[in-house]
Amino acid sequence: MAALLSDDDRAFATVVSKLGYCNPFLPERIELEREALGDAFVPGDAVWSKRDDLAQDEPNVTGILLRLDPLLERLREKIAKGARPSGDDRLLYEDLVLFHLFHQRQADFRDAIVGPPQRKTDRGPLPFYRRFLLDWQRFFGRGEAAGQGLSGGSGMAPQLAFAFFFQIRRAFHHIFDYVIGESMPAARLRAAVWQSIFTHNMRRYRRALYHRMADATCLILGPSGTGKELVARAIGLSQFIPFDPKTEKFATDFAAAFYALSISALSPTLIESELFGHRRGAFTGAVQDRAGWLEVCPPLGAVFLDEIAEIDGAIQVKLLRVLQTRAFQRLGETKDRVFHGKLIAATNRDLAGEMRAGRFREDLYYRLCSDVIVTPALRDQLRDSQDALPNLIRHTAQRLAGPEEAEALTREALAWIEAQLGPDYPWPGNVRELEQCVRNVMIHKAYHPVRPVAADAAQDLAEAFRSGALTADELLRRYCGLVYAQTRSYQETARRLGLDRRTVKAKIAALQDGG
Repeated sequence: MAALLSDDDRAFATVVSKLGYCNPFLPERIELEREALGDAFVPGDAVWSKRDDLAQDEPNVTGILLRLDPLLERLREKIAKGARPSGDDRLLYEDLVLFHLFHQRQADFRDAIVGPPQRKTDRGPLPFYRRFLLDWQRFFGRGEAAGQGLSGGSGMAPQLAFAFFFQIRRAFHHIFDYVIGESMPAARLRAAVWQSIFTHNMRRYRRALYHRMADATCLILGPSGTGKELVARAIGLSQFIPFDPKTEKFATDFAAAFYALSISALSPTLIESELFGHRRGAFTGAVQDRAGWLEVCPPLGAVFLDEIAEIDGAIQVKLLRVLQTRAFQRLGETKDRVFHGKLIAATNRDLAGEMRAGRFREDLYYRLCSDVIVTPALRDQLRDSQDALPNLIRHTAQRLAGPEEAEALTREALAWIEAQLGPDYPWPGNVRELEQCVRNVMIHKAYHPVRPVAADAAQDLAEAFRSGALTADELLRRYCGLVYAQTRSYQETARRLGLDRRTVKAKIAALQDGG
């Protein structure tokens, strides 16, 4: 292909090829844009966050397209006149065309995700596929696969590329929309979620893994209030969905393929029923047959089990069987049924400690941990970036008060937090607590948090215990406060300490009153 590309064009094409397969939330994207554009590169924020306008391209992407599009036209014309690229250069040409086609149809894909109901994927065919196909054939000929018109090789079918583009746009939208924050911990979390969907090697994903990722269970760890369900939702709503070019429809509606179950809110019997389903008469109140989430979930969907560590031992055994064989039975039945979807689980518990205590099965953990994501605490985000707090408040204010009042509420909440809580407030309830703080300021112009336990409270308690300076009641109060600071739950604190919930609540209240 030496006659098709100059050395400068080949260097540019190589960078664009890498850019098309990189993780957009990692620094490598910025470095590749800089390398592609040289002096024309427009510096920007190091973190790609929700403060940006999702509907518009980044200026650097626009700059790359301004050089890429005429280059592709020249290559296409030379190929039409008989030139034939081969080897790596043929793959380079394919990557450039895919980059061009994806950005050309970005607005159409975005409308299919967030546009009016009549334009979403579950409401009929997507006629813009015809325009996409015409552009595809313009660059690749009328062969079934990418590059087939160039060399007769077996590349990627246009409907497969169309499905990939929709998945990429959908994944970016959900990660960008759900995983907010301008700190590097938030940026690393977005990058990890992207890898959970596409792996770290997107070329391999495109070649062989796109229809196998349901086999990899995702385990999300992190403190309470750090957005574990939002991470799970972003992953569950971004699975690969095949596209049928004859009907011009996707195989399923992505928005209806995510099922969330909060285990901590249900009794063991109800957990079993929700997960596996039941037969009529299987237990008191089972008045008719019912399919559980594992059965209802389509092959392209995902089931999310929040607070997985709350499941008792008997259900853990049944869930282990699902992960090993994908088989399960409804309560009251002996017939095996098959779970076809993806399983996502989350917990704020220390699973290593739970396994040591015998409350969580090791074999279940090792079936869950093929893909582990850790959500950062809010204090880690605030420690990393001074802009993180005002931007998180602004995002919350927009949801609570609407765009007209968002800036005023942001200033009010930020001023109150700075004056009353100070810069070192640890936000033990994380982003969830921050949201409730903004809500309290909006309603009452004040927020009264539970008095946080000092960061070195465990060490202080240990020293007081060793010196014999505490009464038994003081020891219990302070220990209850220490555990409550970790769990943020009277019920969970009571469970861990073997106490009545009312006793724990009374001890915490006495501690907060200074007793």
